[in-house]
Formats: sequence, structure tokens, C-alpha cells
Amino acid sequence: MLDKMRELCLINGISGDEDKVREYIISKICDKCEYDVDNLGNIIALKKGRKTPKNKVLLSAHMDEVGLIVKYINDDGSLKVESVGGIDPRVVFGRQVTVGENNMVGVVGGVAVHNLSGDDRDKAVLFDKLTVDIGALSREEAEKAVSLGDSVYFRSDYIEFGDGFVKSKAIDDRFGCALMLELIESELEYDTYFSFVVQEEIGLRGAKAASYTVNPDYAIVIEATTAADLPDSEGEKSVCKCGDGPVVSFMDKSTIYNKELYKLAFDTARENNIPCQTKTMIAGGNDAGAIHISRGGVKTMAVSVPCRYIHSPSCVASKDDMKNSLELVKLVLNKLYNRQ
Repeated sequence: MLDKMRELCLINGISGDEDKVREYIISKICDKCEYDVDNLGNIIALKKGRKTPKNKVLLSAHMDEVGLIVKYINDDGSLKVESVGGIDPRVVFGRQVTVGENNMVGVVGGVAVHNLSGDDRDKAVLFDKLTVDIGALSREEAEKAVSLGDSVYFRSDYIEFGDGFVKSKAIDDRFGCALMLELIESELEYDTYFSFVVQEEIGLRGAKAASYTVNPDYAIVIEATTAADLPDSEGEKSVCKCGDGPVVSFMDKSTIYNKELYKLAFDTARENNIPCQTKTMIAGGNDAGAIHISRGGVKTMAVSVPCRYIHSPSCVASKDDMKNSLELVKLVLNKLYNRQ
């Protein structure tokens, strides 16, 4: 699973531009399950098991990552950009990026610090004040390589470091995609649906379409979620902690999760000695927000890996948390197929 995640994280695919991620996933599942690609770009797959379950169960993860998009080319050849997904501009300034299909290397910059007023020096640089430098000297030169609407991706290596940690862009949510690929490649007891969805980062759009198509009884969303276990965060402000196991949420900004499934997850983790935690702040959201209100409603839970510096070029997560998330999902999944 971790090898798959590494390969997935190094593929570029911001919201609305997930083609290369989709191609990779299809190459891994094409001879292992039935699948279709809908008009929005979601992959909807059915992995046949040994038996047909009483309940239709869907596992879902999103293919897209946060990034930037080119919205204007300045006379000097620099690019004006806008965020695609929720990005703190403080993690963007000075970063290397890749622009467009020509893979132009660029650097994100802005007004030099000595030209800032006293008040501005104490504020984060907003996106409308940032530019991407691709080494062009004029608009005409830049237009030979870049077009308006081109995607801009963070350039980031995948690194293993410390005591079992990994650092990369796009762990949110290539981790979820890798976990689902691992399940599709395994032998499953029951028929199971999988949706690899698009455009989560800009409004849960792919999940809305995919869940309507599948019409499941139960759904498990596989995600990454914010870990703020840093020196200046104490108590509830830590949200969740890397190394303390998968996160099962009771509520976020888009979903109040099914209470029976929330309890089922923790009971299952306890019975099998799997570390498990919840989030101590009501924040964020994921594709469960669209799935749980699809058609007549879907009983939904989310299992997330804690991730420091999420939505940045340097997301950090624990390999043990990832492995434990896989084990927990497999165990809960087996309890949902024929749940009354």
C-alpha cells in the first residue's frame, strides 16, 4: 500500500485535472474488477467477492489534490494564480511549482520584504499579491509555454524520515486511493463498491455524483485529516495526533456521522487492539458531506489518517497510522455487509 501511495503522491492532479491519477488507478484495477468512468471523471468500481451481501457497501476516496491555477499573465511574463482548494497562502510563498502540460518549473514569489509597509510585513501574503516566476521576460514569451487555466502543482519529493514518518504533497487523499487499491487487489468475501472521485477539494462534487449512481446502504470515506500536534497546540487544539492511530470523526463542518457506525468503529478497534482516536475540534469536512445525503440517505463513517501540514507541499503522516487504518477499514467493512 505504501508503495502505491508513494507513486500516487508523485502524480500531479489538482481538482478538475485528475486525468493522470485516474489513468494510474485504472492501470492497477483494469484486470481485477468491473469499473466505469462517469461523465464527471469518477471511477466507479465493483469488486466481486465470493458472496453477494445483504447491504450494498461503498468505499470512497478522492483523487484530486489542492493546487493553483493560472488566471492572468503579466506584461513581465510572471503569472497571476488563484488557489484550487483550501490553501493557506503562507505555505505557498517561495515554493517551487510545475505549471501546465509543458511542466514548466516555476517559483512562487511576491513583493520583496523591503518594499512592504510595516503593517504588511506582519500579514500573510494573499493570493492576489503572489506571482509565479517561470523565467520568462515578457508576456509573449510566457504565452509560448503557458495558457490561462493551466494547472499549477507543488513540486515535492516523497521522503521517509524520523521514526516511521513520510513527507509528500497530496497525501490528502492519495492515501485513501492507495488503501482502496490494496483492497481491490485482495480477495474479498463480499461484493464491494469503490469510488475514486474527483473535485473533493472544491466542494465534494465527484462524490455527489458517484454516490447517487451507486446508491449504497453504507459508506466508508477514506481520508486524511488535520493533525495539529505541534508545540504551540495543546489540548483540543491538537485536533488529533500522528502516531495515535486512525481518526474516526463524530462530526465536522459537513457531516454529523452515524452514531452507530462511530461506536462500531471504536468497538472494533478496541476488540482488535488497534489504536483509534477522534477529532477534538469540529472543523473541516470531506466527501461524507455529499454521500450521507445522497438519494434517501446513506449511513456513513469516515476513517482518516492524521496528517500534519495538510494542504501544503509537505504533508507528514505516520506509516503505522496508515497500516492501522487499513486494518480497521477491513474489519469494519466485514461487519457492514450483512448488518441489520
